[in-house]
Amino acid sequence: MGMDSKFNMNKQNTDSELIEGIDYYEENGMIVFTEKYHKDRGYCCESNCRHCPYGFKGKTFQSEKL
Repeated sequence: MGMDSKFNMNKQNTDSELIEGIDYYEENGMIVFTEKYHKDRGYCCESNCRHCPYGFKGKTFQSEKL
């Protein structure tokens, strides 16, 4: 599996380690980051992530209805 070097996908327990099933999962050969991963990162990357907790949809942010 070819991984981008900016993501630490090792199975060792370190502070910067991503844990499969918690921070990401694989689907159809792609890495999908979880809502927990995005919240832990602390900001929106504006990449239209499936589990974005910041409300980014396409090129705009969708406000949550209260």
